Amino acid sequence: MQAVLKYPKITVIRPQGCLNAANALEFERDLTTALAQDGMSILVVDLAAVESLDSAGLMALVSALKLAGTLGKSFRLGSVSPSIRIIFEMTQLDRVFEIWRGEAELAQITL
Repeated sequence: MQAVLKYPKITVIRPQGCLNAANALEFERDLTTALAQDGMSILVVDLAAVESLDSAGLMALVSALKLAGTLGKSFRLGSVSPSIRIIFEMTQLDRVFEIWRGEAELAQITL
């Protein structure tokens, strides 16, 4: 289950629980749908409520990042817990994704 919040030109998706092989395809479809919306220029995936992330969940995020680049849109991650952040660091994807720290930074995003 995930929440979707909309701000002017910004969509925030908040997945919950595990992002793994069991739900990665559905998650990737949700990200693709959000990126395809007209009038939206930034997609933020808030990972605060994500407890675990496997390679399938990680690939869903990478695929969405690639699609965002193709569409000329920005893709960012937010509120990444230390246990999830280490996955990005080990795979060196922390150098690829733009990661913001929390809700307070959302207001500072420049379009």
